[in-house]
Amino acid sequence: MLALPCALAAALLLVAGCGSRSLNSAPVEDRNAGLSRPSVDVKPLPGAENAGKPGYYMVRPGDTMIRIGLENGQNWRDIARWNGLENPNLIEVGQVLRVVPPASESAHAVTRPVTPGSVAIAPVLSPGAARPAPVNSVPVPLPLATGSDEDVGWIWPAQGTLVAGFDEAKNKGLDISGKAGAPVVASADGRVVYAGDSLRGYGNLVILKHNNTFMSAYAHNKTLLVKEDQTVKKGQKIAEMGNSDSEKVKLHFEIRRQGKPVDPAKYLPAK
Repeated sequence: MLALPCALAAALLLVAGCGSRSLNSAPVEDRNAGLSRPSVDVKPLPGAENAGKPGYYMVRPGDTMIRIGLENGQNWRDIARWNGLENPNLIEVGQVLRVVPPASESAHAVTRPVTPGSVAIAPVLSPGAARPAPVNSVPVPLPLATGSDEDVGWIWPAQGTLVAGFDEAKNKGLDISGKAGAPVVASADGRVVYAGDSLRGYGNLVILKHNNTFMSAYAHNKTLLVKEDQTVKKGQKIAEMGNSDSEKVKLHFEIRRQGKPVDPAKYLPAK
């Protein structure tokens, strides 16, 4: 009678022991062993072969074609065309863009319109912003880059009180206060290379190209009165003062020499 329980207990211990050995000794199968991982074909960004070369610019975070054009003293439409960009809104950080005319293109015309039938490359503008001129417009060429480029004959772009001067680190131009709707005029003869509100921090903005050396910018306007590719004369009303993208009514005015902001007070006549 005592042998039966002992035998049963021994059998149970044997089964438990076998189960324990079977569970703990089962090998872990590596299904990836011996298999090579597929290689990832990483394509270089457009223009990568030109990185660091003179006349080329690497796109940085936050860049837009409008800003790249302003920073390099060029019409953003020209930069888009030089780089074959069908949609200039689709640029990538690290992409390298040509920002000077190619050798095959003469400097007789600072800007050329998009030919009819090609893909439009104007940025999306908010309601009420000035619209670009028709793509088949034929702009009058600006003068060639010569020593006379320095003699633009600047005038003050607005009447009002100077509330902020030029500071290369904090303020890239002059701030002139005034009343909403007050006239903003072209500071020199030139052509409109941008009119809209796509450049963050500038509000309703007009950019004029005066020659191959100088550009000027007029920001925070209430209303824009000109269109892209339009030729304007010195003193012509191009906008009305406002507070778009600004806490108060003012005109922010910049002069760019070869894309670099310079102190407008050194170029404007003394008041």
